[in-house]
Formats: sequence, C-alpha cells, structure tokens
Amino acid sequence: MVIPIHDRNPVSRASVVTYGLIIANVVVFLSGPIAFAGLDPDAARKARENAYLYHYGAIPAQLLNGHGNPVLPVFTAMFVHAGWIHLLGNMLFLYVFGNNVEDVLGRVHFLAFYIVGGAVSTYAFAWANPTATGPLVGASGAIAAVLGAYIYLFPQAKVTLLVPFLFFLPMRVPAWLVLGLWFVMQLPEFQQTIGVAGSTDVAYFAHVSGFVLGLLYVALVIGRGPSGPARLPSADAPPAPPPLTTPDYRSADPEDPYGQYHR
Repeated sequence: MVIPIHDRNPVSRASVVTYGLIIANVVVFLSGPIAFAGLDPDAARKARENAYLYHYGAIPAQLLNGHGNPVLPVFTAMFVHAGWIHLLGNMLFLYVFGNNVEDVLGRVHFLAFYIVGGAVSTYAFAWANPTATGPLVGASGAIAAVLGAYIYLFPQAKVTLLVPFLFFLPMRVPAWLVLGLWFVMQLPEFQQTIGVAGSTDVAYFAHVSGFVLGLLYVALVIGRGPSGPARLPSADAPPAPPPLTTPDYRSADPEDPYGQYHR
C-alpha cells in the first residue's frame, strides 16, 4: 500500500552491517537460479528453482519433527528470496530503517539481533503451522524485527513514502503511522475486514512475530529516555573522552578566596 524511500533520521556512524546484509542478500540472489529465470521459465528451470528453495529454505514440519539440521536451514533461508519483488521489497525496508537501529544497538549487537529475530520468527511460524511442508524463505522475519525496534525507538521520525494508489504521490508522515500500517496489514483478520486478499505464499505470522519480538526487545533491554533512545556501549564505538574540569584555585590560598586566576 505504501513504499518508504527515505527517513529524516541521521546516524552517528557508517551503517556497515546494514549495507553488508543488503549486499549479502543481493549476491546470494544473483548466484541462485531464480534471478535470471525470466517471466515464464521452462519446466526444467522451474524444477531447479523448486529444488533450490527446498534445499536452502526452512520447512516448518522438518524443523519441529527433529529431522535434519534445526539451525542451518533457518540461517540460510534468511538470505534466499523467491523473486525480484520479494528481494527488492525486503532490501528497501532494511535500507530505510536498518541503519538507525544499528546506530543504537551497535554493529555486533545489531547483527545478532537481526539473525536471532529471523530465527525466532521462523520458528514462530513453524509452531503456528506445524504441518506445513513448503519452504519458508526470505529476510522478512528478521527485517520485521528491525521495524518493530524502529517504531519503538523513533516513533516520530519523518518517513518519506510513495503511495501507489495516489499515482505514487510522495508524502512525509511519522514512522509510527507507516510501520503501524505495515503491521496491521500483516494481520489476516484486518485484511478480511477491509476486503484485501492476502497472498497464501506470504508468511504473515513470521512478520507479526518478528515485529513484536523486535519491539519488546528494545523496550525491555534498550529503552527510550526523554531525549531519545538509549545507546548501549559497544566494542565498535570509540571511548568517550573524559569530562573537562576547571581547577578550583580558591582553595590554594585561604586569604584570597577568589584566587589570582579568577575570571
């Protein structure tokens, strides 16, 4: 319904992890069989695409029944996408909102947060769909955790977005409105209420669980003070300089309470 393209929310350091994750996702997609399949792939290519998704995707039924590796497919599935729209949509949201969350958490913390958010949302979807045998792929669950963190940390940040049904008219609105709308659009009940048919190929529950996880995590662990989000010290941040102090020369001579260095 809306396409965010920019936020007015500067960062204090380069967003190395955010951009690295975007590059990694693009490289993995370009190296797979789906990137250059065309609009109407033949049967042989389609079979290779399905084999690729099943090999690297996370299959809910297998995650819960104890067969196979319970960790590796959850990780690889975060970097596999089912098409260009799937990839570009995810990377756009990560590009717009990921850098500020990385700035608050720090690089190593943000990377761990991203991976854990993707893993937890994948298992949440598996628990909600224990008999599903289709492959779950994409970075949506991890990025949903980033969105949940962002809406808590920066609810009033101004986000520029395009509105397709208004001929892509650019608008600037607060982040809570953009991401709040995104969140409710992931709820099947809301989709039915407004008469929008949700895609059966989209793991909406993974989006919802990732978003809630990210929001609760930063609310409980990071917090937000009156002047903005708290920032935890991290290994990649330079140490803070010691505070400047002005020496008190008055104590040097009791007979001269103001001191000869008084200004």
